[in-house]
Amino acid sequence: MLDEQVRAADPDRWLSSRFVADARARADLIALYAFEAELRAIPTRVTQPLLAEMRYAWWREQLDGVFAGAARKGHPVLEALTDVVARHGLGRAPFDALIEAHIGRVRGEPHDLDAFHVGPMQTAARLLAGPGHDVAVAGAGRVWGLMQTGRTDEARAARSAARAALRSLPAVAFPAVAHAALTRPSGAGAGRRLRLVWASLTGRI
Repeated sequence: MLDEQVRAADPDRWLSSRFVADARARADLIALYAFEAELRAIPTRVTQPLLAEMRYAWWREQLDGVFAGAARKGHPVLEALTDVVARHGLGRAPFDALIEAHIGRVRGEPHDLDAFHVGPMQTAARLLAGPGHDVAVAGAGRVWGLMQTGRTDEARAARSAARAALRSLPAVAFPAVAHAALTRPSGAGAGRRLRLVWASLTGRI
């Protein structure tokens, strides 16, 4: 169920997740991406900014249960996320920052590149390879964020430094960053799949 949700909502990162060989690790990554998909969908489901803020506040409250090991029963995303957080010892700060960034976006504040893109990519890398890789991943997260927000010239300029930083990233964690190799905002097609295959084989974005 979560896999299909992410495939529809976030095809680039869903494709990247296919390169995770371990089924449980892949499911963990999908749980993280499903949580993000839920947050992104809120503005499309409500008509008023205040209603969107209320929904984000609800998700922030649900994190209390997630990080206490007591997920809201019957909610697949929250149940899966609670299990992932417990097994990997994840910190709450990136999740809170992401929700606050979404609230800021509803209010018309500037796009928070680190909260939307860098933090989630660092969390994804931790799921696959454990802690200690935040610095290596940060540049790739910014490249991805710049590309997703249409700042393609800035993304291209930042790519070389991001590639160099990723040399210290374990191969097992590369699916968490592989989508940063894509050279255009989200789309579809065989070309994107081939680009991800190339990135995964070479370990370069």
